[in-house]
Amino acid sequence: MFKTSAIILKTTKYGETSLVVTAFTELFGVQTYIVNGVRSSSKKGLKASLYLPASVVEIEVYHNEKATLHRIRECNRKHVFMQVLSDVVKNSIAVFMMELMYKLLKQPEQNTDLFYFCEDALVQLEVAPPNVTANIPLFFTLHLSHFFGFKIDDNYSEENCIVDLQEGNFIAERPHHTHFLSGENALLTSEILKMMMPAELSQLKMNKLKRRELLAKYMDYYALHINEFGIMKTLMVMQEVL
Repeated sequence: MFKTSAIILKTTKYGETSLVVTAFTELFGVQTYIVNGVRSSSKKGLKASLYLPASVVEIEVYHNEKATLHRIRECNRKHVFMQVLSDVVKNSIAVFMMELMYKLLKQPEQNTDLFYFCEDALVQLEVAPPNVTANIPLFFTLHLSHFFGFKIDDNYSEENCIVDLQEGNFIAERPHHTHFLSGENALLTSEILKMMMPAELSQLKMNKLKRRELLAKYMDYYALHINEFGIMKTLMVMQEVL
């Protein structure tokens, strides 16, 4: 029996009363759990609302390294999210973050630095004012790539002012392909890369059209560097709420 913090990435109904839950855990990385009877139970630790995507919980689990499906014995909230789970804009952003993580986390390997980054991003989203909230998807997307080995190298300068999305750095001349950012888009990307905390996002000055444009480009960047990345189902929703 093990206790670990976990971020709920995805939940699927199973049978009439159960759930299959994909969670990013602090101890074991991404894992899949079956929770029996959760949709018909009012017992503490067995409420379906605990397993909403973007919930951060403390779970007690039966873990067998040879198994691909595990069981949760008990589950309790670690953070009480009011805005993240109920506010339309913040919940849409949180679900986008969960889908992105779900796409990237393929192997059940422990990565505590990544776990803490994702947990803190959700905590910061909960308390963020509107001008910070709107920019969190850009911050999260750019900085998340660091943990998977393809973060853009912020070598921006007056000379190197074009982002080559294939190479992941700033260059002086337009590349011979269409995967690049220039002008204001390149400058904003450099500014976001320099920021260490979401609260700093209040300094960014951009409108919703610019946010949409940048997020779409960042998704292209992921598709260039992650095999079979595919289409983000939540991107269309994000384009509306941004």
